[in-house]
Amino acid sequence: MSDQVRVGLIQASNDVDGAEPVVLHKEKAIEKHIRMIEEAAEKGVQIVCLQEIFYGPYFCSEQNSKWYEAAEKVPDGPTTKQFQELAKKHSMVIVLPIYEVEGIATYYNTAAVIDADGSYLGKYRKNHIPHVGVGDNGYGFWEKFYFKPGNMGYPVFDTAYAKIGVYICYDRHFPEGARLLGLNGAEIVFNPSATVAGLSEYLWKLEQPAHAVANGYFLAAINRVGTEGPWNMGEFYGQSYIVDPRGQFTAMASRDEDEVLVGDVDRKLIREVRDTWQFYRDRRPETYDEMIQQIP
Repeated sequence: MSDQVRVGLIQASNDVDGAEPVVLHKEKAIEKHIRMIEEAAEKGVQIVCLQEIFYGPYFCSEQNSKWYEAAEKVPDGPTTKQFQELAKKHSMVIVLPIYEVEGIATYYNTAAVIDADGSYLGKYRKNHIPHVGVGDNGYGFWEKFYFKPGNMGYPVFDTAYAKIGVYICYDRHFPEGARLLGLNGAEIVFNPSATVAGLSEYLWKLEQPAHAVANGYFLAAINRVGTEGPWNMGEFYGQSYIVDPRGQFTAMASRDEDEVLVGDVDRKLIREVRDTWQFYRDRRPETYDEMIQQIP
């Protein structure tokens, strides 16, 4: 396994109005992202991550059971199967964030992880689920209407090119899971997101570099671009990026363009930074019991 890994992040606008049928959203978005994965392959990308629930709009802007139709089984649903073939074709690891249904009607915000040979390695289910309004028109991050909290912990996947973890969107505000991904061996953590300008934009370039530094790994953050009707809740401000274990931005995408951001990760830097700072040696878990108490 080489220490040099080429990573790709896909940020994209949604091209179909939210009033259109779910099936049309999925069809158009999947076509678009396949083209962008082909572009990533041409650029030599070895691990690619798509944005949060990539195959449609950020439908959590409203509370409408119509969007339950977008959910699929993981890994047995058609989208995971289709992208397993793409991964195999390009010898590319794919982090595939989709809407998951388990059983009859239990829903999760999930990312499937597919290895470079097309094999399914496992999935991460978003653990922290927001439910908060944005503006005065009834729109917001109404995610508790659509998702149960994750129940699979913080797994790390040993891919052909690196050990990777996934943290999804709102998860990024919680340092505990970011630390557990490091403890579980992650070298690169991907955070596929859907976040709009306003309340938390100033945190976009603050929190995740801090996670990278505190945990001694690379972090790759993805955000979509554009505005999405009929809600027009706000501007998805893009600026997907890769940050290294020193907290330095090594690649940054535009604010408003569809883009395949490509950056190179040097896994040797992880060892160098950890040997310098020794945060894992000096941590004191025996003193942290209060963190797991139900303190208001």
